[in-house]
Amino acid sequence: MAEVHDRIREWWDRDARTYDRSASHAMTDPVEASAWRAALERFLPTPPSRVLDVGAGTGAMSLLAAELGHRVTSLDLSSGMLERAKAKAGEHGLEIEFVVGPAEEPPPGPFDAVIERHMIWTSPDPLGALRAWREVAPQGRLALFEGKWGGSGPGQRVRDAAVEVLRRIHRIPPEHHAPYDPRILAQLPLARLTLPQPLIDAVREAGWRAVRLSRLRDVEWARRTVGPPLLGWLESVPRYTIVADA
Repeated sequence: MAEVHDRIREWWDRDARTYDRSASHAMTDPVEASAWRAALERFLPTPPSRVLDVGAGTGAMSLLAAELGHRVTSLDLSSGMLERAKAKAGEHGLEIEFVVGPAEEPPPGPFDAVIERHMIWTSPDPLGALRAWREVAPQGRLALFEGKWGGSGPGQRVRDAAVEVLRRIHRIPPEHHAPYDPRILAQLPLARLTLPQPLIDAVREAGWRAVRLSRLRDVEWARRTVGPPLLGWLESVPRYTIVADA
């Protein structure tokens, strides 16, 4: 496990240099930021509550939750990512606690809520992570912000090719510094997640209760408004939140 974590950490440390080139990563588009803020307001407990943001990256969701009045702890394996998040928190005058470490080893808490956005696929032990989050939020809530990524078949290949052409035409740089290491992908159980069922099953197996799923249509719409219209439509994917209680 330690070797896998080292490889994951190294990849994201390098990616920290380019990650915020994406408006969705950096949450620099005011429309999308407002949609995500509304989602957090909908699914988090009433502020001020203690919120653990796992895989916080450069701090997009942590900053939004702190703006809503929550006491946020940002956890990430990559110190490079968290350095960016710290800088942003300072610029916005927000007090956020930052912890470097793997998702499977959260700080002790107790927390009122645990959130993650597009992170759990990077965990080599997602079930262990979900169990650990429940332990540090024994009376809390879980909110997983995910989407229907990937896909296969001729239609998906044509769509991916069209996206690449439009990105080149509009001179939009890649969202990451390099493709994800296939050696790492092979050791990530949820790396090929395309539907929510396996994640719902893992949440239940980890001991969370009253699992429910909600579509994030406002976020989808906001994403389609960013950048060239056709590109926004081609890159749009169904987004959803899986919410559960400890």
